[in-house]
Amino acid sequence: QVQLVESGGGLVQAGGSLRLSCAASGRTFSSYAMGWFRQAPGKEREFVAAIRWNGGSTNYADSVKGRFTISRDNAKNTIALQMNSLKPEDTAVYYCAAQRDRATWYSSFYYLSSRYDYWGQGTQVTVSS
Repeated sequence: QVQLVESGGGLVQAGGSLRLSCAASGRTFSSYAMGWFRQAPGKEREFVAAIRWNGGSTNYADSVKGRFTISRDNAKNTIALQMNSLKPEDTAVYYCAAQRDRATWYSSFYYLSSRYDYWGQGTQVTVSS
């Protein structure tokens, strides 16, 4: 069982930056690949970024590539999402998620929310124009 708690959301002007954090409970955190997803009002939840269990590989949605950076610290059971050059279209509730099936990563299905086992409650990010 893994419990996830996000923090760091808020209101920022376009072009600004925010850093989201996700704290995980449990002794097996380093066994999980982690992802960030987001959901805007009236839209489906979408993939943002993912990082392998050892931090050795990352993947990003095209819409955030070059602007967002995902990282993890297995010693502290945390992941982070550094978001730079924010745009109004980045406004959404951001969720961190954990998945343990390594086949998901190797088959490149890390972008599918259905593949994740545990989810946080989400943190709101609002980017004003």
